[in-house]
Amino acid sequence: MTTVTVTARTVQPDSFEVVAIEGLLGASLSSAIAVCIHDAVEEVGALLHLRFVVRPGHNADVTDTTLAMELLLLDRCMLRLRELAPAARNLRARLVAHLPASIPHTACDAVLDLIGQFLRDQRVEVGAPDLSQGAPRQITFDPGMGSLTVG
Repeated sequence: MTTVTVTARTVQPDSFEVVAIEGLLGASLSSAIAVCIHDAVEEVGALLHLRFVVRPGHNADVTDTTLAMELLLLDRCMLRLRELAPAARNLRARLVAHLPASIPHTACDAVLDLIGQFLRDQRVEVGAPDLSQGAPRQITFDPGMGSLTVG
């Protein structure tokens, strides 16, 4: 019996990958948000990895510039996804976030809400966000099946 190990393609912070073939996408979340989008019918999906930067000694409020950059990346990701699979009509998204233990949820919650609203405006069904603090989180996402493993 032969065992095949599939390695996930790593998505770096402030970037995204869109795939329409079998394969896994992964990211290491450390003060970051992952937006995992898929359409199981078309077997297409994307992973967007956004850094969530809070500078020591500064308020945890998010600036308009930060939000604009995140929405621009999300918009580009959605455009690429729709180019790759124009027939995709059953899009679903899951949001996974990590914050260091010293950072309050407040600013991250606002960003997650904004991302969720943007996706809903794009006719994407959005699940409840998964936010955790403490140790960095590893995620592996199978866009074709929509399965997400969070560790």
